[in-house]
Amino acid sequence: MAVLFLYKISLSIYSFGIHFFSFFNAKAKKFIKGRQNWLQEIQASIKTSEKRIWIHCASTGEFEQAKPIIEALGVQYKDYKIVITFFSPSGYEAQKKNHKNGYVFYLPMDGKKNAKNFISLIKPSLVLFIKYEFWYYYLHELKINKIPTLLVSTAFRREQPFFKWYGHFFRQMLSCFTYFFVQDKESLQLLKEIGFDKNVILSGDTRYDRVLNIAYQSKNIPIIERFKGKNNLIIGGSTWPDDENMLYNCKNILPANWKIIIAPHEFGNGHLDKILKLFENEAILYSSITENMDLTNNKILIIDNMGMLSSIYYYCDIAFVGGGFLKGGIHNILEPAVYGLPIFFGPYYKKFVEANALVNANFAFPINSSIEFNDKLKLFLFDEEKLNEIHLSLKDFMQQKIGATNLIVEYINKYISL
Repeated sequence: MAVLFLYKISLSIYSFGIHFFSFFNAKAKKFIKGRQNWLQEIQASIKTSEKRIWIHCASTGEFEQAKPIIEALGVQYKDYKIVITFFSPSGYEAQKKNHKNGYVFYLPMDGKKNAKNFISLIKPSLVLFIKYEFWYYYLHELKINKIPTLLVSTAFRREQPFFKWYGHFFRQMLSCFTYFFVQDKESLQLLKEIGFDKNVILSGDTRYDRVLNIAYQSKNIPIIERFKGKNNLIIGGSTWPDDENMLYNCKNILPANWKIIIAPHEFGNGHLDKILKLFENEAILYSSITENMDLTNNKILIIDNMGMLSSIYYYCDIAFVGGGFLKGGIHNILEPAVYGLPIFFGPYYKKFVEANALVNANFAFPINSSIEFNDKLKLFLFDEEKLNEIHLSLKDFMQQKIGATNLIVEYINKYISL
């Protein structure tokens, strides 16, 4: 009970903090505004006669893991509406108008009353939580109502509180899940050590299915084709300033037939101007390119719009994925991996299962400095045979990782009555 009290206090502190920051932070403001009339919004939106499946994602990254499951369930259970909830504004804003077979809502803040009201309105026949979200009151309410609840594409680490001597409260949340679909053997073993040995399976990560589907649907981008010409491309994907400094410091070691593309993670707060200043007018913005412009002599291209990155990777030869110099960690490395690109990133990657797998297989390379990056990069810049070898091997590796979506949907078909 003491831990539950502390949990309530932490929710109150978080709520106070987000309200405080909403006065001068746009994301926090959206977080508050989007939840103001959630009860009335849901009541006005849903139809009482519908059958529903609820899928909860923290943000955009988790939605990418959920997407292949959403598509598969949409095909097999056409008479069900899919309710997708997000905790963060970025996920909600990106998907609120794109989901055709159901609804997109913010998840109201965790609490006994909110959980009871939300679940009584949604009345889900099945619930899937994606990867990491653990909300005590929601999970407790689902368990009380005997609603099948799956945790999918999840990964655990021994340092998490579930596996500590003081972790009883956190293990209570795990006991609310009907079944676990985990990414790796370590997660499987950790759950078994605390008694979850009959309702857990090593399924892998649905993101492998997702990025393969994205690769199949990649679009031709004429401007990128013109910029590339007969050259090789190194791309910085979802970059932050530290990542961009790595790319700046490598440009002088690039052979004449190599060019750089930078797709920053964010454009606001003068980020684009800082990149242009960093490269001292050597770079050109994607949006400034006209139909007949000659791009032969342009060596650095800055992508200043959203939604293109996954298709741009197709044209590239080496990727530097951003985020690895921030404690939050790296962004999506599977999107370039599906095209067979060797991948570089900063030192904050170890909590990501897919990153460790690629590093252990010598397909990805963490770096701590520009000197280290340049040294490792040279191994590929001047050895086309090695570059081609890793392209083929990594594509094969990615093919072997697909199938998590089918495992999850097969379980639902076999064991859950919908």
